[in-house]
Amino acid sequence: MLGSIKRIIFRTLSCILCAMALTSCDLSTPTHRGDNSVIPSNLKKVSYNDLPGWKNDDVRYALQAFRNSCRAKIQYTGRVIPDRELFQEKCRMLPSASADVATIRAWFESNFQPYQITNDDGSKKGLYTGYYSPIIPGCRTKTAQCNEPLMGVPTDGRNYKGVPKKQIVEQQIGRPLYWANIVDVQNIQIQGSGMLQLDDGTMVKLNFAAVNDLPFKSIGEQLRSRGIRPPNGYSADAVWQYLKQNPSLAKEVIYNNPRYVYFYESVPPDVIGKLGTPLSKIRSIAMDDSIYTLGLPVYVDTNLSDGRRFSRLMIAQDTGSAIRGWVRADIFFGKGDEAYKFAHGQHAQGQMFILMPKEYTYVKPTK
Repeated sequence: MLGSIKRIIFRTLSCILCAMALTSCDLSTPTHRGDNSVIPSNLKKVSYNDLPGWKNDDVRYALQAFRNSCRAKIQYTGRVIPDRELFQEKCRMLPSASADVATIRAWFESNFQPYQITNDDGSKKGLYTGYYSPIIPGCRTKTAQCNEPLMGVPTDGRNYKGVPKKQIVEQQIGRPLYWANIVDVQNIQIQGSGMLQLDDGTMVKLNFAAVNDLPFKSIGEQLRSRGIRPPNGYSADAVWQYLKQNPSLAKEVIYNNPRYVYFYESVPPDVIGKLGTPLSKIRSIAMDDSIYTLGLPVYVDTNLSDGRRFSRLMIAQDTGSAIRGWVRADIFFGKGDEAYKFAHGQHAQGQMFILMPKEYTYVKPTK
C-alpha cells in the first residue's frame, strides 16, 4: 500500500515538473496486450537480420513518412489488417524527430514484427514500378496550346461512372479547373497527380479525385498496333514527343483510351496519396489496398532503373489501378524531371517485407 502511494506521489511530482518545464514527458511504457492483427498465410514471420541492408538504411526518413500515416484516418480493411489498438499505441509513442538513426531503428525493432510477403504460388519476388508527379505548362483558360481541360468531379449530379473519356470531355461532364496540352493531360492522368506552372509563374498542385472506372488502354500499344514507331522508340519520352508533333493522331489515340481521371486542387501543394496524407519522395509506395491496410511500414528490396540496389523502409500510403497482387508496389519518386528519370524506367523484381505492430519488447539501440 505504502509503495503504491509513493509511486503515485512520484508520478504526480514528475508530471508537475514536466509541465513547469513546458516539455512533453511520456512517463509510460506501451501497455497494450494481445494482438488481433489479421495475418494471412502469405506472410511469413522473419527477423530483422533477414531484411537485406536493414542496418544500412537511414530510417529517420521513413519515420517522417510514418508520422504522416499516424495523422491519417486509417481504414482497417483488406486481408492484412493490423491490430487497431496496437497501431494507435505506436503512433502515440513515436520517437522524437531529432532522434538518431540507431534510436529510431531500435524503436521499429521494439514495436514491429517483420514478415516476408509471398505470392499465392509461394514465390518471394514481384514487380516494382515507379511513378512521379509531373510539372507541366498550364493555363487558366483554353488556348491553342492549352487545348484540353483538367476537370474536377461534376457537381451538377451528372453521372461519369462508365462514361468514356471522349464523351466526358466533349460534353464537359465535370468542372474545368485548368487547361493544358492534351498530351500533358494524359501524362498527369496516368501518374494520378501533377503540378501546373501557369503562364504567370503560379504553381498549382492537382491531386487525384475520382476515376470513371473504365479500363486503361495503353497509348504506346495503340501506336504499335497501327504500325507506328516514333523515331526514338516506345519510351514514354519518345511517345509523348511524337504525339505533340502529331496533334490529330494524339487526340485520336488518347480519346481511344476510355479511362478518365478527375482532379482537385490541393493547398498546400503537396502530392496526396490514397491515404489522404502527403507522399514522401522515395519513402512512400503504392500497394494493393484490397490486400493491405494503407499506412503500414513496408521494407523493400529491389533495384533502381540504373541498376543500383534499393533496400529501404517505406510506408504504404497510396494505391493504383495497376497495382494488384501480394508482392507488387509502385515507388513514388517525387516531382518533376529528376523524379521522371527514375520513375519511367523503374521495372524490376524484388522482395517485400511488411512490418506489423506487435506488443512492445525493448531493443537496445546499436550503431
